[in-house]
Amino acid sequence: MILNAIILAFKQIQKNLMRSFLTMLGIIIGVGSVIVMVSLGNGTTKMITQQISSLGNNLLILLPARGLNTGGTSLRRNFSTQELALLNLSTKEARVIAPIASSSALAQFQGYNTQTQINGITQEYFELTGWEMAMGRRFLHNEMNKNVCILGNTVKKALFPNNNPLGRQIRIARVVCEVVGVLEEKGSGAMGQDQDDIILMPFKIFNRDISGINSPYNINRIFIALKDGTDSSSTINNIKTTLREARHIKPGMLDNFDIMDTKEIEKTLKNTTKSFTLFLGAVASVSLFVGGIGIMNIMLVSVTERTKEIGTRLAIGALSRDVLLQFLVESIVISSIGGVIGIVLAFFLSLYLSILMGLPFVFDIWVAIGAFLFSTFIGAIFGYLPARRASRLNPIDALRYE
Repeated sequence: MILNAIILAFKQIQKNLMRSFLTMLGIIIGVGSVIVMVSLGNGTTKMITQQISSLGNNLLILLPARGLNTGGTSLRRNFSTQELALLNLSTKEARVIAPIASSSALAQFQGYNTQTQINGITQEYFELTGWEMAMGRRFLHNEMNKNVCILGNTVKKALFPNNNPLGRQIRIARVVCEVVGVLEEKGSGAMGQDQDDIILMPFKIFNRDISGINSPYNINRIFIALKDGTDSSSTINNIKTTLREARHIKPGMLDNFDIMDTKEIEKTLKNTTKSFTLFLGAVASVSLFVGGIGIMNIMLVSVTERTKEIGTRLAIGALSRDVLLQFLVESIVISSIGGVIGIVLAFFLSLYLSILMGLPFVFDIWVAIGAFLFSTFIGAIFGYLPARRASRLNPIDALRYE
């Protein structure tokens, strides 16, 4: 019975191919929208997780505080080399501590120039980030007091579009330095920034010749990678105590520094992107209901057009439930075909958009199955009213219908 109903449904779809496709269009768009939105959301979540994980699973980032103190003065204050030494002594749980000083400067080579970010780093920076080299090498231990630099890929393209930069002398602000390496390309960061628009220099050389800060507080941020299994919350409390004592912050006064825990950042960002993905999926699913209304309208038209056919079937002995099943199956078949087409189109569209936006391609098969089942459910719900109307037609009235 059901198999015959399915065969008749396909014949009816083939008979009115254009109208059937237009009926499916709402379902195709609805299913496709849900899957694409969820796929891009999952891709964003994965990218953020990968970028945070690349810094380490147990990492603390110390930054100058933002905002105002109770007296209206700014809380912002960089870190000093003396405070860095105190942290190295007091933070026994640390695996690596890497200070970073940064500033924006103009880099030049012959007729080429670019405004970029200059980071003053120590050897620990590479151990912390694991950033590999595309060309050349990292700084040697005996080069940390020399004018050498490593270029990010964006800077390399800007200054050396057609040449090998290794061994060349470039000017950064008032300083001339030798290029010893080029970093591997990373692309955009979690916040959309270009991670490759950067030049690395030895920390001491940066502070002496680039920063221009005539102050012992010349460290913009400090990265602390903790040993595996370390409780980050207790370590954060110890660091706060050390810095508050070093900075003579009295009880009741606000900290003039912030400590960010990448575990908490990752957790927060994951929850945020998941919530946003669910929201986008819910908004996109509204189009499925619009598609369902389209199916109901077309099926009502179909019932009207086939009134005599329905009357004939009822007159020769077909039961009302047979007519109900026939139209209900037809509605479900239309929505199911639309769901399958929507899934196929969503797969390729998600792949294209992921490549275009630089996101990992994440296609959740369970979301696709769920969207398909939901589209089938929509077909059954919105197809029931026309099917019920067809099954309740009076055979005599139906045969007389013009």
